[in-house]
Amino acid sequence: MALRFDRATFADLESLLLLMKKMQVADPWSEPFEESIVRSNLAQLLQNPAYGLACLVSDAGRPIAYLLICFDYSLEYRGKGAWIDELFVEVAHRGQGIGTRLLELAETLSREHDAQFLHLEVSHNNPAIELYRRRGYVDHQRHLMTKPLTS
Repeated sequence: MALRFDRATFADLESLLLLMKKMQVADPWSEPFEESIVRSNLAQLLQNPAYGLACLVSDAGRPIAYLLICFDYSLEYRGKGAWIDELFVEVAHRGQGIGTRLLELAETLSREHDAQFLHLEVSHNNPAIELYRRRGYVDHQRHLMTKPLTS
């Protein structure tokens, strides 16, 4: 397996979008996936490292996995924080350590960007939850709650 783990650039937007659509089948967002909005927001993220960064995994030149990290700021969590906003590995490539390597990469890149904590959200029924626990992520005694600010 000739895997490449690269920082994604604006030129990778279409490859990332294709993988994001595949993730929506396996683990859809709670908000609607509106491609035009996602495309615009992803373009902004890829062009502005203050928002976050993306990584693309390719096998023999074909994109098979990706990671999106977004940044925030929190007094509780000591300043700048990072979120694994998206992590996806195509089904045929799961169980090969790619997810673990992406988590390691997320930790390294988050530290390099001065993040104090790395957060992630995972659906209750997602089998990846055990991978996250093995990597040191802990469950909170809180509920994630969200309120839309636009109609």
